[in-house]
Amino acid sequence: MRKQYTAELKAQVVREVLREEKTLGQVASEYGVHPHQVAQWRDKVLAGLPELLSRKGEDKRAAQATTHEKQVHELYAEIGRLTTELAWLKKKAGYLDQPK
Repeated sequence: MRKQYTAELKAQVVREVLREEKTLGQVASEYGVHPHQVAQWRDKVLAGLPELLSRKGEDKRAAQATTHEKQVHELYAEIGRLTTELAWLKKKAGYLDQPK
């Protein structure tokens, strides 16, 4: 089974590496992570920094949040429709009139 690391641990490890007080190998052994994995996390963070700090990144995150909220609203509306439909079908089938 593969180890799964939390985002907080990954961020902490990358912060340690970026401080450059210890070598990548020292940080990796301290946290019990393979050095190659630490290097991948570091590279991913460094590659994502420009987008994180750019205006386009903010606009993209805002658009994603809006899309997510719209999708959640549509799903809740569908749940409401289906619940109403199920209640109507139960009533028509006589399930609601039967004593328990």
